[in-house]
Amino acid sequence: MASFHGTKINPDRFHKSQLKFYFILIPIAILMIIPIVYIFSHAFKPIDELFAYPPRFFVQKPTLQNFQDLASNTNATGVPMSRYLFNSIVVTLIVVFLTVLISTMAGYVFSKKNFKFKNTIFEINTIALMFVPAAVVIPRYLLIDEVGLLDTFFAHIFPLLAMPVGLFLVKQFIDQIPDELLEAARIDGANDFHIFFKIIIPLVKPAIATIAILAFQAVWNNAETSTLFVDDENLKTFAFFMSTLASDTGGNSVAGQGMAAAASLIMFVPNLIIFIFLQSKVMNTMAHSGIK
Repeated sequence: MASFHGTKINPDRFHKSQLKFYFILIPIAILMIIPIVYIFSHAFKPIDELFAYPPRFFVQKPTLQNFQDLASNTNATGVPMSRYLFNSIVVTLIVVFLTVLISTMAGYVFSKKNFKFKNTIFEINTIALMFVPAAVVIPRYLLIDEVGLLDTFFAHIFPLLAMPVGLFLVKQFIDQIPDELLEAARIDGANDFHIFFKIIIPLVKPAIATIAILAFQAVWNNAETSTLFVDDENLKTFAFFMSTLASDTGGNSVAGQGMAAAASLIMFVPNLIIFIFLQSKVMNTMAHSGIK
């Protein structure tokens, strides 16, 4: 390994030359973990600590009352919290699975197949990366209305299936797979479906993990579909339910704040868990997708 005046540039074990990095990274790590600690602490605070002044960062007398109130809470229409949570889980699983499948299939076609207007269509997908969700709310609503999905369960699913960034990442990742490998498979008698499921999918697992995280966050935290496309309270999701807690508790906004704190933790924990397990694959995807 390269060295300078007898000292390794990147030593295998701790060396005093690394202290300068710790002085920078440790404060940054602390700043990043503070909001996570606060979310956990806040969810277990009793009502008096939630409104204590001056505010307390750490909970003094942890309680599960906020979660009990949340589990037993029903809104003005009589729909229980469990129904919203069930809707979110089902919608999230369906959207993540279909988004991964569509993005990987499209990425394979754009990377390894030749057809008319291929580059033009991919450029359109790249341009779509520039549009923020607010810019496409009206066209998306008109499309959902035109296909007759308003006030149906599919209104949560259909608008979220298109993920331009997912297609971009997986296409760039598949570009790294040698064409000779696929040609050898075709010579052995493999068709496109065998190549896709037996070769492409195993080799692009990091990209799949990245798409899964992005799709999960997009749908799990999404309250837009419930607000814009669905009127039936039984079809709305947990993200929408959480946004109504502070105001929709029979006029008792104090109790609503406690339930909102518990709901925030429930919303946050799945995001944290999935990122902890898949973050290494995310970094691998970025390294192979032309993103510097």
